[in-house]
Amino acid sequence: MKKRKNHSPEFKARVALEAIREEMTLAEVSKKYSVHPTQIGTWKRAAIENMATAFTRRGAAPEQVSSAEVDKLHSKIGQLVVERDFLADASQQLLGTRGKKW
Repeated sequence: MKKRKNHSPEFKARVALEAIREEMTLAEVSKKYSVHPTQIGTWKRAAIENMATAFTRRGAAPEQVSSAEVDKLHSKIGQLVVERDFLADASQQLLGTRGKKW
């Protein structure tokens, strides 16, 4: 069985850029880098689709989360804290009564 090749992102970018330039056919690029033409096409498509992210600001604000979602998460945290405290108290009571003789 043949071992899979793991190509670095830099290698993939270089091959995709060469495919985007179209100075050579995919078959020629494939032969040059020993990568299947279908894989080169996939890398090329991914590079084109993700090209806009190269021009985003580094300090850009992340996606905004709705206040309803934040409220829902806060209530879930509160519920989990109550459950944790209840179970901690219950385990302390069980451990405390086990040591006593009836």
